[in-house]
Amino acid sequence: MRLSSAGFNPQPQQGEKRVLNSELWHACAGPLVHLPPVGSRVVYFPQGHSEQVAASTNKEVDAHVPNYPSLPPQLICQLHDVTMHADVETDEVYAQMTLQPLNPQEQKEAYLPAELGTPSRQPANYFCKTLTASDTSTHGGFSVPRRAAEKVFPPLDFSQQPPCQELIARDLHDNEWKFRHIFRGQPKRHLLTTGWSVFVSAKRLVAGDSVLFIWNEKNQLLLGIRRANRPQTVMPSSVLSSDSMHLGLLAAAAHAAATNSRFTIFYNPRASPSEFVIPLTKYITAVYHTRVSVGMRFRMLFETEESGVRRLAGMNQQLGKGSQESPCGRLNR
Repeated sequence: MRLSSAGFNPQPQQGEKRVLNSELWHACAGPLVHLPPVGSRVVYFPQGHSEQVAASTNKEVDAHVPNYPSLPPQLICQLHDVTMHADVETDEVYAQMTLQPLNPQEQKEAYLPAELGTPSRQPANYFCKTLTASDTSTHGGFSVPRRAAEKVFPPLDFSQQPPCQELIARDLHDNEWKFRHIFRGQPKRHLLTTGWSVFVSAKRLVAGDSVLFIWNEKNQLLLGIRRANRPQTVMPSSVLSSDSMHLGLLAAAAHAAATNSRFTIFYNPRASPSEFVIPLTKYITAVYHTRVSVGMRFRMLFETEESGVRRLAGMNQQLGKGSQESPCGRLNR
């Protein structure tokens, strides 16, 4: 994996596009990921950022870290720019953000938390499936759940025997992948055959990885990947040690805080659950308007594989696609 996923400025590689399909990017990132809009105020947590660096390199950050007196636990910043990217080798999605710390006077200025830019939106017609050993076999095909195929793929002509069609899907890098979609077997099932093994080999997919298909409003079929978390046994030589990256990001944030200058960070939503850039309004609500006490019951969202809008425990509140509410938890001492 390149440096991009760990929080440093990646070197542009040939073939990488700056502007990606937003709908596909967010689908690959996951239903719980939301990028703050450009122009908004956010709170940046250096410690959470360093935790993602450690997760990206599968190494605990060294405890002997220099002290940066000018670096507070959190920085209130203006978000000047957000761009979405995908690693050309692994297809792992990440975002580049340009932040500028606000001085005390700027923080006191009136701020209307208007929704600026385009909000994160999960696609309506898509499915995601975790690959089985059979799906990744070079001698087989990809078994598509029937409801998913009927929802996302163009309808088959059942007057044919067997019903089949050619599908063309585009990935995050705008590469075309052609598959033969056929309905056959006993019992009947939807399969992607010709072209599937080429895709699996090219993307180096293994059982446990996930693929997702989207049918968008432009009648286009999009194809994305979510890789399973697995340890990296060999780190590329281009990647610095986790200690070096940790020190580098802290130094950059400390310099920006001291000079109120802009700095750039990279956020990989699949590397770890650390969410280290939070909208200011969300932070204020959590800190000043949420009262948490011992014994309080709470609900939380978690990501599931292609779960739709569900109601749990008689709740009337509907949740976003791809996520569901967990059973009630209890905060203990």
